[in-house]
Amino acid sequence: MLRWLLGGRDVQEPVEKSLVLCIGDEQLQNPYTELQVLKGHSDIVRFMAWIDDLRFASAGDDGVVFVWNVQTGERVHELRGHSRPITAIAVFPSIHHLPPENRQLLTASSDKTVIIWDLHTGSQIYSLMDFQSSVKCLMIIERLDVWLSGADKVCTWNCQAELLCKTACFKDADVSSMIELPKNSIATAVRKDIVIFKLTPLSSESQTWEIIEMRRLSNHEDDIRALISVNDNTFATGSHVGELIIWDSLDWSVRASESQFWNSAQQSDKPAEIKISLTPNQHETCIHHLSSDRENVFAAIGTGIYVYNLQTKTVIAYQQVAHDSRVLHIAKLPNNQLVSCSEDGSVRLWKLQELPPAEPATSGYCTSYVICIGRFKVQVLL
Repeated sequence: MLRWLLGGRDVQEPVEKSLVLCIGDEQLQNPYTELQVLKGHSDIVRFMAWIDDLRFASAGDDGVVFVWNVQTGERVHELRGHSRPITAIAVFPSIHHLPPENRQLLTASSDKTVIIWDLHTGSQIYSLMDFQSSVKCLMIIERLDVWLSGADKVCTWNCQAELLCKTACFKDADVSSMIELPKNSIATAVRKDIVIFKLTPLSSESQTWEIIEMRRLSNHEDDIRALISVNDNTFATGSHVGELIIWDSLDWSVRASESQFWNSAQQSDKPAEIKISLTPNQHETCIHHLSSDRENVFAAIGTGIYVYNLQTKTVIAYQQVAHDSRVLHIAKLPNNQLVSCSEDGSVRLWKLQELPPAEPATSGYCTSYVICIGRFKVQVLL
C-alpha cells in the first residue's frame, strides 16, 4: 500500500506571513526512505495525467505509458506504441458519457505520431502519423467534443480523429503548451509570447470550424515553460528564468489585483513586479511545470517544489530538494494529494493537508495549512 507520510511532529508556534518555510530542513538523512517509489520507467519521467479516483498515467523518454493504481501502486497497463520519447499526454474525461473504465488517453511523441488508447483494454484506437513536426501539447475541450494538438501549428480534431481546422505554421517556433479560456478562446505558448486564438464552429451540420488569432502577449523576458489555468478568471505562466505572471482569462491582461508581489522567498521589504523569481538558488530558476488548486500555484523549479499562495501573493512553503534531479511535472490529485515526477526516473506522492482555523493571537480569521513532505509536517498560518 502507498503510505501518505504525515510526519513525526507538529510546529506549534504561528509562523509570520512573510516567512518562507523550507520543509524538512532539520532532517539530516534521506527524507524519502519511508516513501514508496513507483518503479517501471527506464528513462526520464516527464508527464502524469489523472484518469479517475483509482488511476493515473505516467510517461516519459522511454516512450512507454504506465497506468497506475493510486491506492496500491500496482501497474494496471503498460502502453507501448511510440518509438521515441513521449512529448504530451491528455485524458478524455467522459466524452459521450463514457464510464470511467472506458476512458481514453491521447499520447504524442517525438516520432511525430499521436495515439488514442482504450484505457480499459490498453489497446490502440487511432494512430495519427501525418504531422510535420513533433506534437508538444494536447488539449481536450469536452463540451465541444474536440481536441487540439500543438506543434508548428494548432490543429483541431473531432473524437473520430478527423481534422476540423488548423492555423498557419509558426515561423521558427512551435507551440509548447496551451489551455482553454472562456468564450471558446485558447491560450498558447510560443517562445516568449502567449498567442490567443478563437475557435468558432461555422456549421453544426458539416462540422466546419475556424480558428483565428486574436492577440499576442509579449510580457515575458524569456521562453515560457509552463502555462496553466488557475480558475475561471485567471491563468498563469512561468518562464525559463523563473518569471511567474498571473493573467486575466477574460481580457487577457495582467490582473490589476496581482500587479505586485512580495518576493517572499528572499523576504524582501520592497514590492516586486509581477515577474518574480520563486527560488533562492539562481542556478535553478527555470519553472519546468505549474499546477494549481485554484488557491495555490505549485511550481516545479529545479529539484524543488514551491507553493505560491494567490491570496497572500507569497511563497508559503517549499522543498528545495524534492527529487534527486529536476522536477519536471506536478499533478494535483483528489484529497489534497500531489504527485511529482523527475529526471531521476521516480514518481513521488505528497499530501497537502488543510487544518481547521487555529485560534489567532489577535482578532480576525486565520487559515492554517500543513504541508506534508517527507517525514515532517509544518503548520503555516495565513
